[in-house]
Amino acid sequence: MVESVNTALDSVAHMQSQLNALKAGQLRAGALGEWVQHKRALLDALPPPFTVVLQDLLNRLEAGALFTEESCSFSQKDLHDSLQLWIDKAESYLRKSGKV
Repeated sequence: MVESVNTALDSVAHMQSQLNALKAGQLRAGALGEWVQHKRALLDALPPPFTVVLQDLLNRLEAGALFTEESCSFSQKDLHDSLQLWIDKAESYLRKSGKV
């Protein structure tokens, strides 16, 4: 259990790096979504609502990336902030559940 939690925490840390790159314009939103699809250990270590929320955020990030300027429906800053909150909550959950 601790090993899978540590693997999931490593994925959360990498996701933080990718979010920072996305904010800096060094990564496209679709690449982050593709990366998450391959991180089954992360999603499996979290309760199902985490996956639902993350998928929704990633879908909105990809859709919002189609706009060159901020739109009232797809504020990139708000989506980045929401993804940061997801990362923080996922890390907190994993640390509590794995006692690491």
